Amino acid sequence: MTLSRRLAAEVVGTLLLLATIVGSGIMGERLAGGNVAIALLANTIATGAILFALISAFANTSGAHFNPLVTVAEAYLGRFPWQQVVPYIAAQSLGAAIGVAIAHGMFELPIYTTSQHVRAGHAQRLSECVATFGLLTVILNCAKHRSEAVPPVVATYIMAAYWFTASTSFANPVVTIARSMSDTFSGIRPIDAPAFIAAEIVGAALAVVLFRWQSGK
Repeated sequence: MTLSRRLAAEVVGTLLLLATIVGSGIMGERLAGGNVAIALLANTIATGAILFALISAFANTSGAHFNPLVTVAEAYLGRFPWQQVVPYIAAQSLGAAIGVAIAHGMFELPIYTTSQHVRAGHAQRLSECVATFGLLTVILNCAKHRSEAVPPVVATYIMAAYWFTASTSFANPVVTIARSMSDTFSGIRPIDAPAFIAAEIVGAALAVVLFRWQSGK
C-alpha cells in the first residue's frame, strides 16, 4: 500500500469521524428539546458507531489511527516508521478541519465558528488524561494481542468514556483543535484546548510506559 493511499485513508477517516462528532452533537441538541443527557446520548451512540465502522474499514489500509497520539505511540514502540509520523499527523489534521466544515454545511451553519463552550478546570484536565490513558491502553494491548478486537473495543471504550469522564473524552489533539472551531454542542473554547492537549499527551505517555513495562521492555 503506497503512502499516498494510506494518507488518503487517514484524511477520509478523520474527516468522517469529526463530521459525525460535530454533526450528531448538532442534531442531538436540536432534537433533545433542551435535555442535555439525551443530546449527549445521541452524540455518544453516533461516535461509537462511526468509530467501529471507520476502524473496520481502514485498519488494513492505514492502520486507522485518526489520532496523532496513536501514530506517535506506534512509532515509539517500533511498530510504525518515524518518517511517516508527520505526514500522518498532517493528514489527520486536514481531515479533522474538513470534517467540521462539512458538519456545519450539512446543518446550514457557518463553515467555522469559534467555540464558546467552556471546558476548563482541573477536573476537565484530569478527565482528559484518564480518557487518553485508557484509550491508548486498550489500543496498544488489543493491537498486540487481539487485533481483530480493536474496532469494537475502541468504539465501546469511547462510548463509556463519554459518560465516565467530566470532559466527555476528546482523547485526541486534532479532534480537540477541530472542535474548537465549532460553536456547537461538541465544541471547546480555543483557550481551553491547550490544557486538554497537554493532558492528552500525559495520558498517552503513561499508557505507553505501562505497556512497555507489561511487555517487559
